[in-house]
Amino acid sequence: MLSFAIKISAWLMYRPFLILLFLVNLAGTIYGYIWYGWQLKITEPRFLIFVPDSPTASLFFTIVLGLWIFGKRSRLFEALAFITLIKYGLWAVAMNLLTLWEVGSIGWIGWMLIGSHFAMALQAVLYIEHYRFGWLSATLAAVWTLHNDVIDYVFGQMPIYSTLSEYTSQIGYFTFWLSIVCVGFAFYVVRLNKKQSISVDQY
Repeated sequence: MLSFAIKISAWLMYRPFLILLFLVNLAGTIYGYIWYGWQLKITEPRFLIFVPDSPTASLFFTIVLGLWIFGKRSRLFEALAFITLIKYGLWAVAMNLLTLWEVGSIGWIGWMLIGSHFAMALQAVLYIEHYRFGWLSATLAAVWTLHNDVIDYVFGQMPIYSTLSEYTSQIGYFTFWLSIVCVGFAFYVVRLNKKQSISVDQY
């Protein structure tokens, strides 16, 4: 079982696979920004960067993948990608399931969004052994994430789901705690990295 896990971990960093995953995430990022196009048109310029949450999360990971392909790293982008991929991946799944519960149907697009956003969160977790971000990067990513929540639910820039408008307060509360959980997960990864570093130094 351990040898199988090691093989999977190594395969995830196989350069052709990284290139394929880079292209998939790049395409998803572009599609995501196009998806938000109508909301961006009615958004004040100062809030533009905070509105397209999911495509920005996949953009962070696309940058990470691009750096890995060329043997380079950015600890800050790794931390941003890890936290936001899980957060907005799970958030979108929850919102589409809530829409299904509220409306009774979400169509093939809704199910596509559930599958693609769950994949966002999943890929972040699959690469958990390969991140090398530390406390500073995780803290900066946490600030970005929580600040984004303030912009969304205090300044009213959250992604617009018209059928869920009556649940805005509850969604904001859920989103805040989802952010806290994802940030806590990132800090766990930092501790994991520290332990692995100490273990390697002993041999």
